[in-house]
Amino acid sequence: MLELIQEYWLYFLVGQYPNGPLGGLALTLILASLGLILSLPLGLVFGLMRVSPYRWVRWPITALVYVVRGTPLLMVVFWAYFFLPTITGVKTNQFWTMLIALVIFDAAYLAEIVRAGILGLPKGQMECGRALGLSYLTTMATVVLPQALRNSLPSLVNQFISTIKETSLGYIIGLAEISYIASQINAQVMTKGAQVFGLLALTYFILCFGLSRVAYALERRLVRQGLGKSKAVTKAVKVSA
Repeated sequence: MLELIQEYWLYFLVGQYPNGPLGGLALTLILASLGLILSLPLGLVFGLMRVSPYRWVRWPITALVYVVRGTPLLMVVFWAYFFLPTITGVKTNQFWTMLIALVIFDAAYLAEIVRAGILGLPKGQMECGRALGLSYLTTMATVVLPQALRNSLPSLVNQFISTIKETSLGYIIGLAEISYIASQINAQVMTKGAQVFGLLALTYFILCFGLSRVAYALERRLVRQGLGKSKAVTKAVKVSA
Protein backbone atom coordinates (compact mmCIF):
# COMPACT_ATOMS: atom_id res chain seq x y z
CA MET A 1 0.00 0.00 0.00
CA LEU A 2 2.93 2.35 0.71
CA GLU A 3 4.14 2.05 -2.89
CA LEU A 4 0.64 2.84 -4.06
CA ILE A 5 0.47 5.95 -1.87
CA GLN A 6 3.92 7.14 -3.00
CA GLU A 7 2.99 6.85 -6.66
CA TYR A 8 -0.62 8.10 -6.66
CA TRP A 9 -0.95 10.27 -3.53
CA LEU A 10 -1.25 13.54 -5.46
CA TYR A 11 -3.81 12.09 -7.89
CA PHE A 12 -5.72 10.67 -4.92
CA LEU A 13 -5.76 14.05 -3.18
CA VAL A 14 -6.55 16.51 -6.00
CA GLY A 15 -7.22 14.44 -9.13
CA GLN A 16 -5.88 16.03 -12.32
CA TYR A 17 -5.52 19.52 -10.81
CA PRO A 18 -3.80 21.88 -11.86
CA ASN A 19 -3.67 20.27 -15.33
CA GLY A 20 -7.38 19.43 -15.20
CA PRO A 21 -10.45 19.78 -12.99
CA LEU A 22 -10.12 19.45 -9.22
CA GLY A 23 -10.98 15.98 -7.93
CA GLY A 24 -10.12 13.31 -5.38
CA LEU A 25 -10.20 13.92 -1.65
CA ALA A 26 -10.23 17.70 -2.07
CA LEU A 27 -13.41 17.59 -4.16
CA THR A 28 -15.06 15.19 -1.70
CA LEU A 29 -14.29 17.55 1.20
CA ILE A 30 -15.59 20.59 -0.68
CA LEU A 31 -18.76 18.77 -1.73
CA ALA A 32 -19.43 17.41 1.77
CA SER A 33 -18.70 20.78 3.44
CA LEU A 34 -21.01 22.71 1.11
CA GLY A 35 -23.67 20.02 1.52
CA LEU A 36 -23.51 20.35 5.30
CA ILE A 37 -23.42 24.14 5.31
CA LEU A 38 -26.36 24.53 2.91
CA SER A 39 -28.56 21.66 4.12
CA LEU A 40 -28.49 22.63 7.82
CA PRO A 41 -30.27 26.03 7.55
CA LEU A 42 -32.66 24.60 4.96
CA GLY A 43 -33.40 21.66 7.26
CA LEU A 44 -34.04 24.07 10.14
CA VAL A 45 -36.54 26.03 8.05
CA PHE A 46 -38.24 22.84 6.87
CA GLY A 47 -38.35 21.54 10.46
CA LEU A 48 -39.97 24.75 11.72
CA MET A 49 -42.48 24.61 8.88
CA ARG A 50 -43.28 20.98 9.79
CA VAL A 51 -44.42 22.07 13.28
CA SER A 52 -46.12 25.25 12.15
CA PRO A 53 -49.66 25.75 13.51
CA TYR A 54 -50.75 26.90 10.03
CA ARG A 55 -51.83 24.14 7.61
CA TRP A 56 -50.95 26.13 4.49
CA VAL A 57 -47.34 26.21 5.75
CA ARG A 58 -47.18 22.68 7.17
CA TRP A 59 -48.87 20.61 4.45
CA PRO A 60 -46.70 21.49 1.37
CA ILE A 61 -43.43 20.92 3.21
CA THR A 62 -44.80 17.70 4.72
CA ALA A 63 -45.54 16.41 1.22
CA LEU A 64 -42.05 17.37 0.03
CA VAL A 65 -40.38 15.67 3.00
CA TYR A 66 -42.41 12.50 2.53
CA VAL A 67 -41.57 12.31 -1.18
CA VAL A 68 -37.84 12.89 -0.69
CA ARG A 69 -37.54 10.54 2.30
CA GLY A 70 -39.40 7.85 0.39
CA THR A 71 -36.97 8.07 -2.52
CA PRO A 72 -33.40 6.72 -2.69
CA LEU A 73 -30.69 9.36 -3.07
CA LEU A 74 -29.70 7.62 -6.29
CA MET A 75 -33.05 8.57 -7.82
CA VAL A 76 -32.75 12.16 -6.57
CA VAL A 77 -29.36 12.39 -8.31
CA PHE A 78 -30.86 11.00 -11.53
CA TRP A 79 -33.75 13.47 -11.34
CA ALA A 80 -31.37 16.37 -10.84
CA TYR A 81 -29.04 15.24 -13.62
CA PHE A 82 -31.46 14.01 -16.30
CA PHE A 83 -35.02 15.09 -15.48
CA LEU A 84 -34.61 18.74 -14.39
CA PRO A 85 -32.59 19.80 -17.47
CA THR A 86 -35.37 18.33 -19.63
CA ILE A 87 -37.96 20.53 -17.90
CA THR A 88 -35.96 23.69 -17.28
CA GLY A 89 -33.64 23.53 -20.29
CA VAL A 90 -30.71 24.31 -17.98
CA LYS A 91 -27.93 21.73 -17.92
CA THR A 92 -25.85 21.65 -14.73
CA ASN A 93 -22.46 19.99 -14.39
CA GLN A 94 -21.80 16.96 -12.19
CA PHE A 95 -20.65 18.95 -9.17
CA TRP A 96 -23.67 21.23 -8.95
CA THR A 97 -26.03 18.35 -9.71
CA MET A 98 -24.60 16.29 -6.85
CA LEU A 99 -24.60 19.29 -4.49
CA ILE A 100 -28.25 20.14 -5.23
CA ALA A 101 -29.27 16.50 -4.71
CA LEU A 102 -27.35 16.30 -1.42
CA VAL A 103 -28.82 19.53 -0.05
CA ILE A 104 -32.42 18.59 -0.87
CA PHE A 105 -32.04 15.03 0.38
CA ASP A 106 -30.29 15.91 3.64
CA ALA A 107 -32.56 18.89 4.32
CA ALA A 108 -35.57 16.54 4.30
CA TYR A 109 -33.94 14.25 6.87
CA LEU A 110 -32.69 17.17 8.99
CA ALA A 111 -36.24 18.59 8.99
CA GLU A 112 -37.52 15.41 10.63
CA ILE A 113 -34.69 15.48 13.18
CA VAL A 114 -35.50 19.09 14.08
CA ARG A 115 -39.21 18.30 14.22
CA ALA A 116 -38.61 15.35 16.53
CA GLY A 117 -36.39 17.50 18.78
CA ILE A 118 -39.07 20.20 19.05
CA LEU A 119 -41.93 17.77 19.70
CA GLY A 120 -39.79 15.98 22.29
CA LEU A 121 -39.78 19.05 24.54
CA PRO A 122 -42.57 19.68 27.08
CA LYS A 123 -45.36 21.96 25.81
CA GLY A 124 -44.69 24.17 28.80
CA GLN A 125 -41.56 25.53 27.10
CA MET A 126 -43.64 27.22 24.42
CA GLU A 127 -46.33 28.26 26.91
CA CYS A 128 -43.75 29.90 29.20
CA GLY A 129 -42.37 31.95 26.33
CA ARG A 130 -45.82 33.04 25.21
CA ALA A 131 -46.78 33.87 28.80
CA LEU A 132 -43.83 36.29 28.89
CA GLY A 133 -45.31 38.11 25.92
CA LEU A 134 -42.92 36.68 23.31
CA SER A 135 -44.23 36.04 19.82
CA TYR A 136 -44.43 32.50 18.40
CA LEU A 137 -41.30 32.95 16.27
CA THR A 138 -39.31 34.60 19.08
CA THR A 139 -40.27 31.86 21.50
CA MET A 140 -39.33 29.21 18.98
CA ALA A 141 -35.98 30.86 18.17
CA THR A 142 -34.88 31.74 21.73
CA VAL A 143 -36.54 29.09 23.91
CA VAL A 144 -37.56 25.96 22.03
CA LEU A 145 -35.09 25.63 19.16
CA PRO A 146 -31.82 25.86 21.18
CA GLN A 147 -32.98 23.04 23.46
CA ALA A 148 -34.28 20.97 20.55
CA LEU A 149 -30.98 21.27 18.68
CA ARG A 150 -28.96 20.30 21.73
CA ASN A 151 -31.11 17.22 22.29
CA SER A 152 -30.91 16.35 18.59
CA LEU A 153 -27.15 16.73 18.29
CA PRO A 154 -26.38 12.96 18.08
CA SER A 155 -28.94 12.53 15.28
CA LEU A 156 -27.61 15.60 13.48
CA VAL A 157 -24.08 14.22 13.62
CA ASN A 158 -25.26 10.89 12.21
CA GLN A 159 -26.88 12.72 9.30
CA PHE A 160 -23.72 14.76 8.68
CA ILE A 161 -21.64 11.57 8.60
CA SER A 162 -24.11 10.10 6.13
CA THR A 163 -23.63 13.19 3.96
CA ILE A 164 -19.89 12.49 3.69
CA LYS A 165 -20.54 8.91 2.61
CA GLU A 166 -23.31 9.96 0.21
CA THR A 167 -20.83 12.03 -1.81
CA SER A 168 -19.57 8.72 -3.23
CA LEU A 169 -22.75 8.53 -5.35
CA GLY A 170 -21.23 11.25 -7.50
CA TYR A 171 -19.38 8.33 -9.09
CA ILE A 172 -22.47 7.31 -11.07
CA ILE A 173 -22.63 10.64 -12.95
CA GLY A 174 -18.88 10.82 -13.57
CA LEU A 175 -17.99 13.27 -10.79
CA ALA A 176 -14.28 12.88 -10.03
CA GLU A 177 -14.65 12.60 -6.26
CA ILE A 178 -12.49 10.25 -4.23
CA SER A 179 -14.37 7.00 -5.08
CA TYR A 180 -14.16 7.79 -8.79
CA ILE A 181 -10.43 8.53 -8.50
CA ALA A 182 -9.89 5.27 -6.58
CA SER A 183 -11.60 3.30 -9.34
CA GLN A 184 -9.38 5.07 -11.90
CA ILE A 185 -6.26 4.13 -9.94
CA ASN A 186 -7.49 0.55 -9.65
CA ALA A 187 -7.98 0.40 -13.42
CA GLN A 188 -4.35 1.47 -13.89
CA VAL A 189 -2.67 -0.87 -11.40
CA MET A 190 -5.11 -3.76 -12.06
CA THR A 191 -3.69 -6.21 -9.48
CA LYS A 192 -3.94 -4.07 -6.31
CA GLY A 193 -7.67 -3.69 -5.90
CA ALA A 194 -7.62 -4.65 -2.22
CA GLN A 195 -5.00 -1.99 -1.43
CA VAL A 196 -6.73 0.71 -3.48
CA PHE A 197 -10.17 0.21 -2.01
CA GLY A 198 -8.69 -0.48 1.43
CA LEU A 199 -7.09 2.97 1.28
CA LEU A 200 -10.43 4.41 0.13
CA ALA A 201 -12.27 2.79 3.05
CA LEU A 202 -9.61 4.04 5.49
CA THR A 203 -10.01 7.58 4.15
CA TYR A 204 -13.79 7.54 4.63
CA PHE A 205 -13.35 6.10 8.12
CA ILE A 206 -10.93 8.87 9.14
CA LEU A 207 -13.29 11.55 7.82
CA CYS A 208 -16.40 10.15 9.52
CA PHE A 209 -14.67 9.22 12.78
CA GLY A 210 -13.00 12.64 12.95
CA LEU A 211 -16.36 14.39 12.50
CA SER A 212 -17.98 12.23 15.18
CA ARG A 213 -15.21 13.08 17.68
CA VAL A 214 -15.50 16.80 16.94
CA ALA A 215 -19.26 16.59 17.45
CA TYR A 216 -18.78 14.66 20.68
CA ALA A 217 -16.42 17.34 22.00
CA LEU A 218 -18.92 20.04 20.99
CA GLU A 219 -21.74 18.18 22.72
CA ARG A 220 -19.76 17.92 25.96
CA ARG A 221 -18.94 21.63 25.77
CA LEU A 222 -22.61 22.54 25.27
CA VAL A 223 -23.61 20.37 28.20
CA ARG A 224 -21.01 22.05 30.44
CA GLN A 225 -22.28 25.48 29.39
CA GLY A 226 -25.93 24.48 29.89
CA LEU A 227 -26.99 25.83 26.51
CA GLY A 228 -30.42 24.25 26.70
CA LYS A 229 -31.42 26.36 29.67
CA SER A 230 -32.29 29.57 27.90
CA LYS A 231 -32.66 32.84 29.73
CA ALA A 232 -36.30 33.10 28.73
CA VAL A 233 -37.18 29.78 30.33
CA THR A 234 -35.21 30.58 33.45
CA LYS A 235 -37.07 33.86 33.73
CA ALA A 236 -40.40 32.12 33.16
CA VAL A 237 -39.68 29.64 35.92
CA LYS A 238 -38.85 32.47 38.30
CA VAL A 239 -42.06 34.30 37.38
CA SER A 240 -44.23 31.20 37.85
CA ALA A 241 -42.55 30.53 41.21
